[in-house]
Amino acid sequence: MSADTHLHWTQQDGSPASALWRSEAAVPAPQRVLLVDDTTPADKAYKLACEGTGLLWTGDFQNARHLLQALTRRLDKTAAPKRGAANKRDEPPHAGLAFHQHRQRLAHRARILGMLLIPFNADHTIPLRRAPDVQQACLEGYGPGTEAYVTSLRELLGLIGAHEWRKKGVAIDALKGKGSGRIHAHYGVFSPVRGEYVDLVQQAPLPAGIKDAVDVGTGSGVLAAVLASRGIARITATDQDARALACAQENLHRLKLDKQVNVIEADLFPPGQAPLIVCNPPWLPARPSSPIEYAVYDPDSRMLRGFLAGLKAHLTPGGEGWLIMSDLAEHLGLRGPDELQGWIRDAGLQVLGRLDARPRHPKVQDANDPLHRARAAEITSLWRLAAA
Repeated sequence: MSADTHLHWTQQDGSPASALWRSEAAVPAPQRVLLVDDTTPADKAYKLACEGTGLLWTGDFQNARHLLQALTRRLDKTAAPKRGAANKRDEPPHAGLAFHQHRQRLAHRARILGMLLIPFNADHTIPLRRAPDVQQACLEGYGPGTEAYVTSLRELLGLIGAHEWRKKGVAIDALKGKGSGRIHAHYGVFSPVRGEYVDLVQQAPLPAGIKDAVDVGTGSGVLAAVLASRGIARITATDQDARALACAQENLHRLKLDKQVNVIEADLFPPGQAPLIVCNPPWLPARPSSPIEYAVYDPDSRMLRGFLAGLKAHLTPGGEGWLIMSDLAEHLGLRGPDELQGWIRDAGLQVLGRLDARPRHPKVQDANDPLHRARAAEITSLWRLAAA
């Protein structure tokens, strides 16, 4: 979350006011804040937001949602291609350039839409007309409140969405018969909605006679759960993130696999060696724009390279390391075509085999996605590695 800073504004009677500023994306508090309500024209609100002015909502909550939709429409209109630009669009930019342009557009969009602000009481209630009950969603995302605060409506909607996903969970075919067979991701923890990488861990041949395994960077705990469901008696699951550790423990308990899996805080490897070590690091070597994006982006491939560099020392003789990676970074020009295999060799490892899967998520079929070409060519692989 953002540092313990406060947002300042002037009340309608001219008196000064302030509240704690919350931002999971670590966005600085707006320096200028104006009070807005149901009478504020959308065009005026859009102009102010583009100028970097925070719009603290004081009217009906549902009308704030309508205003956010109106701001979104104006953003979409400005982002639409101009007439006569069709020929330019027929010549797509280099994949890496397309990726960076796409992220810049998303950051610009987030900055403007994030200017519409909502006040909260210390107990996570919203002091606005027709405000929904969001206490549980905010408690899951922020923890217990200590004082009144302000956050963006856009972030609040993210908290609500994460809360609903957490309640519903994601069905995992490999976990059928284990409790509900679902993984419930906490706010800020990557949800296993892309099932192909989970299926690869379910399908890969286990080393003969294996009784112990390690899941490095467990996140929601899904891969540790799959390994446990395959009969591995003792699994150590590691992570550095407090939310991930709590999420994994909760999921494993719900699936009745917590006696097989020990969840611990660790930077990559736990002490000692194991005959099987599994890791599904973030797939894209780019800088996260918020703490939540660390599940997707691995700056300079630090986690990936750290796993490869330390794997040999933590494997028992004859043991295997399973690296689950997408080659989307190669298709986007973010990593060289032979770079990963070079790191594997440099770490004193050899490739015993590789299982591949095509992604099944909807964006693969979306030709309007600016990264469609790269996504359509993407392959997710489980690399079976051993000491050379």
